[in-house]
Amino acid sequence: MTYRVCFVCTGNICRSPMAESVFRARTAEAGLDGLIEADSAGTGGWHEGDGADPRTVSVLKEAGYDGGHTARQFQPSWFSRLDLVIALDAGHLKALRRLAPSPEDAEKVRLLRSYDPAAGDDLDVPDPYYGGRDGFEECLAMVEAASTGLLAAVRDQVEGPV
Repeated sequence: MTYRVCFVCTGNICRSPMAESVFRARTAEAGLDGLIEADSAGTGGWHEGDGADPRTVSVLKEAGYDGGHTARQFQPSWFSRLDLVIALDAGHLKALRRLAPSPEDAEKVRLLRSYDPAAGDDLDVPDPYYGGRDGFEECLAMVEAASTGLLAAVRDQVEGPV
């Protein structure tokens, strides 16, 4: 059985494709790529069909990650096939929980940085879209830090506690 995770930001061209790429790499490094499937989407369809932002692709490639991606909009019907929906900020969390067809589906939605014990109270990954390259690098650092904890939590679901 495959455990399915979907990362969601606003337009699916910056934060969520970055989180998807990092998490896929972590999954592969852990030897779990056949058991865990990751994808991403946006709360809106503004960039549907577009590739990731060139700054996202550049930052990912420089860090050794795959930057291939096609943007799409999250659909409420996806909840039935997903085990976990990862929101990149509190606005996405609220929007996704409103879209959830049931309370059980709403419980599947979590903030990415909630898996980073060093994040403190600020659990949002800021949108780097309107800033410079440093915002994308900061975003990648936050995503990488949270991905370690997320992988541990998902691994427990897939393999059981160690």
